[in-house]
Amino acid sequence: MPEENQPKPENQPKRKQQIDSALKYSGIAFTLVFILLVGAFLGKRLDAWLELERPYMTALLTLIALFAGFYISLKDLLFKK
Repeated sequence: MPEENQPKPENQPKRKQQIDSALKYSGIAFTLVFILLVGAFLGKRLDAWLELERPYMTALLTLIALFAGFYISLKDLLFKK
């Protein structure tokens, strides 16, 4: 009976490829979120330090982080195997 639950040898490479793909895309998503959070956090800290009336630095650093995150994500998608 335990042999029925085991994946067939010919399906193992396909299964590994699916897992690798899922890990790659989830890693890219976590990287993008992390970069955005760091940009927003640094922007808020900079706004507080400069005592700005409006959150200019938060908006600016979040936008910069967004572009940096997209650049890194696209670089990983297009050029990594």
